[in-house]
Amino acid sequence: MTVTATSVGEPDRLRSRTARVPRVPRLARLIPAVAAALSGALLYVSFPPRTLWWLAVPAFAVFGWVLRGRGWKAGLVLGYLFGLGFLLPLLVWTGVEVGPGPWLALVAIEAVFVALVGAGVAAVSRLPAAPVWAAALWTAGEAARARVPFEGFPWGKIAFGQADGVFLPLAAVGGTPLLGFAVVLCGFGLYDVVRLAPRARRTRAVPRGAAAVALLSVAVPVAGALAARPLVTDEAEDGTATVAVVQGNVPRAGLDFNAQRRAVLDYHARETERLAAAVEAGEVARPDFVLWPENSSDIDPFANADARAVIDAAVRAIGAPISVGGVVERDGKLYNEQILWDPAKGPVDTYDKRQIQPFGEYLPLRSLIGAINSEWTSMVRQDFSRGDDPGVFTMDGTRVGLVTCYEAAFDWAVRSEVADGAQMISVPSNNATFDRSEMTYQQLAMSRIRAVEHSRTVTVPVTSGVSAIILPDGRITQKTGMFVPGSLVQEVPLRSSTTPATELGVLPEIALVLLGAGGLGRAIGAGVRGRRAGDV
Repeated sequence: MTVTATSVGEPDRLRSRTARVPRVPRLARLIPAVAAALSGALLYVSFPPRTLWWLAVPAFAVFGWVLRGRGWKAGLVLGYLFGLGFLLPLLVWTGVEVGPGPWLALVAIEAVFVALVGAGVAAVSRLPAAPVWAAALWTAGEAARARVPFEGFPWGKIAFGQADGVFLPLAAVGGTPLLGFAVVLCGFGLYDVVRLAPRARRTRAVPRGAAAVALLSVAVPVAGALAARPLVTDEAEDGTATVAVVQGNVPRAGLDFNAQRRAVLDYHARETERLAAAVEAGEVARPDFVLWPENSSDIDPFANADARAVIDAAVRAIGAPISVGGVVERDGKLYNEQILWDPAKGPVDTYDKRQIQPFGEYLPLRSLIGAINSEWTSMVRQDFSRGDDPGVFTMDGTRVGLVTCYEAAFDWAVRSEVADGAQMISVPSNNATFDRSEMTYQQLAMSRIRAVEHSRTVTVPVTSGVSAIILPDGRITQKTGMFVPGSLVQEVPLRSSTTPATELGVLPEIALVLLGAGGLGRAIGAGVRGRRAGDV
């Protein structure tokens, strides 16, 4: 009877154990997915307004661990989760005034690029020198994201999170593509170092080549950044200029700030007149020229005599040329324009914004989107037109390159002004639409990267803040608060020499894209050969 009882109970115990076994694999399958999303969130934390730039390295180390040895389908899913973890919080500001719909749609589209990179990284993860191929593929993904759809959306390039980091000097060597590549390479290399180190201690059987690549993937980016430091300088090659940045503020934040157009213009004129009084009292230096933000006069001063009179009075009060951000209608077309206003001659030059913002300054697929949501067509009633030529104003003898707001995210838009002779750069912006979101600080960090990339002083006049003056070495020397009027006056260095990044232009990006394509082709070829061998 005892034997019988045991034989009856044993299957119960076996069934109990069998029922519990599948739970472990299911949980294990969730770990890579959770790790991918969390590592994407860790990458977000490395971005401004925080100064935790170094977190980008472990973020990519974890991403490398998640993708190693996976198939391309798993890489696609895990890459998408990494993209969501990164972009959902990074771009939340896009829904501040218009709700979560556009924000979620934008993230869903942009994360597709990261998913494709994930599939590629998984494919190259078992190749020799895997960190190099993987980092180059990330650069290729950023290059694609900066161009399509709707002229691209490069927000969130890894370089833009590195304004306070040790890798920053690399921006002067190869621009944002090389800077981002170095950070990502260091992250993937760190994972390989961590992966190989225990094996080396236990068996000493780690291939020398693999160990060398892992170590060099971490060491070379850091060494390269240190070697590039002499390129980062604030030396004045062409003398100096005393520049004034005016932030007039807006009556209230949000999309309806445009309904307050006359008040915004009056605020900027008033702040300029206040600055003029301070100059006359000897409290601040007399500026050689003054920079107003984007949309500081949304009333067309060429068509409205009152607006023109307000600007004329402000320019005469300060006694220096002003770059005015205006909305101008010409030949039935609308332009986001910078207007050079001379104290004696009035408006003498203009620059029309070339990289205009989809769903903000123009509405792609208007009829289709209008059928889905008529609110979009009511918010963007008339599309802005694009300018054709670089904008470099000669202001009291200084060549000032204009890069209007959204344009600062695009490599070509900034480089074209320097190539056209700009001795300094101004990034007039209007962030009032986005309230007190992180967008302002993300954009400010872009301007710091551009300062180092092209070795130019960069000024950032913003309607509602944060306005700033940035030296060619990327340091912010003065800045305003948010939603307060104010002005910044400083003598800044002027420079005319060009960095390797300016000279090379898009070539470093092309080289890295080709490198990534080569690695991917090699991985595909190895897979095909493996399948053929299996068939035999």
